[in-house]
Amino acid sequence: MTARRLLILSFSVLESDARVLKQIRAFAPRYEVTAVGYGPAVAGVHEHISIPAELSHADLNGRLITAHWYRRAYWSLPAMAWVRDRLHGRRVDAVLANELESMPLALALRPSAGIHLDLHEYTPLLNAEHDAWRRRIKPYHEWMLRRYAGKAASTSTVSGGLVRAYRDNFGLDPDLVTNAAPFAELAPGEVTTPIRLVHSGACLRNRQLMTMLDAVALADADVTFDLYLTPNDPGYLEELRTRAATIPGVTVHDPVPYAELIGTLNGYDVGVHLLAPTNFNNQWALPNKLFDYVQARLGVLIGPSPEMAERVEQYGLGAIADAFTAQALAERIRQLTPAAVAAFKDAAHRHARELSSERQVAQWEERIGALLGPGAPR
Repeated sequence: MTARRLLILSFSVLESDARVLKQIRAFAPRYEVTAVGYGPAVAGVHEHISIPAELSHADLNGRLITAHWYRRAYWSLPAMAWVRDRLHGRRVDAVLANELESMPLALALRPSAGIHLDLHEYTPLLNAEHDAWRRRIKPYHEWMLRRYAGKAASTSTVSGGLVRAYRDNFGLDPDLVTNAAPFAELAPGEVTTPIRLVHSGACLRNRQLMTMLDAVALADADVTFDLYLTPNDPGYLEELRTRAATIPGVTVHDPVPYAELIGTLNGYDVGVHLLAPTNFNNQWALPNKLFDYVQARLGVLIGPSPEMAERVEQYGLGAIADAFTAQALAERIRQLTPAAVAAFKDAAHRHARELSSERQVAQWEERIGALLGPGAPR
């Protein structure tokens, strides 16, 4: 029997997109998976189609946006036009479309069994802290949602806040599939002094990463703080390196490959993530790194972000600052003791399997299975 054909479509660098990697790992053994995205091929797929790095998927034509010629604006994006041409005439049974931007392309393929749309962000408010973006680009995303999203057979998104926003504002009913990390066979390391704090993630100015450095300086506690940052904003990264050089025990490192990240984090004690609610998606974030910290068997130190705080409190994973300020985070850093951190790490160890991606991926398996059947090991 011929394997069912599943296209996984994402305008990201697939080898470093943790969420898409989980999709590929779940479905490549069951179906004939073609992956489309930037960067090199991911192991296990039947076919990989690499979008040329120089082709933008997001640089919208301002003249077309001003004129509200949204369909033309979308198809004039170089990456969209290239993928459409590259996939022209291809037969697929189903598409797993990542992010709203993939949906028109998925529909153009006319998959015989349908489309599952996975929404990683709440796109209408993606950069809503900027007035010009809110005036000009927000209506484009709203148009995209109203025109295309409802044509998916099923949808999913990353946090409860985003589920509610998509349901209340656009009539969608997405499954909640968190950004949990795969289960790792690790044990908590011994806590000594200084207590080793760590943060990993994207270097984005709207995340206000400098606040964490300021907090460590203010705390004047027996801790070290290491940051592993991807160079999304090279200018901001250099500012962080310069500031880190003035604070004893603080070091900014180059990022490590995702396959090595959990093992690297396991050498620390507490994962830190103070994410100011500078926009809607930050406010309701439930990010990869929270689950990475759990799988690395770390304690967790966060700000009062509701989705993260709910998990930290429920499972006893760590401490929560009272505000998104350096002063509030510094106070929590001063309160850390080896005994308290050891208890947080033990809680992460006890709940690591429950909070792993295996339980979350099962929801995608159910939705894709409804389109293609259960599939079979190949």
